[in-house]
Amino acid sequence: MKPFLFALPPALLLLAACDETTTQARPIAVMPLPESVRELAAPGQDLSTAYLRREDGCFWYRYDGPVETTDLPLRATGGAPICTRRSVPAETPAAS
Repeated sequence: MKPFLFALPPALLLLAACDETTTQARPIAVMPLPESVRELAAPGQDLSTAYLRREDGCFWYRYDGPVETTDLPLRATGGAPICTRRSVPAETPAAS
């Protein structure tokens, strides 16, 4: 019984190593950016991969870094994200 208990943790580690940890990049629908968004965007961002994310109403672009590819929010020259609608501000507590 004891040899089985010692073999169990290494066996579980070996099984966990077989799991695929990489995620497949989801396809994105790249649409032509409006000229107003192009004018707002800060330099250094890949506007050819920019798209509008429906979940938050903001523009995002695909960044191909040296290690991984990730989606980043498209930012204006001042650093603010470029969105089509304002985010809802947090409720402020009522003054008593």
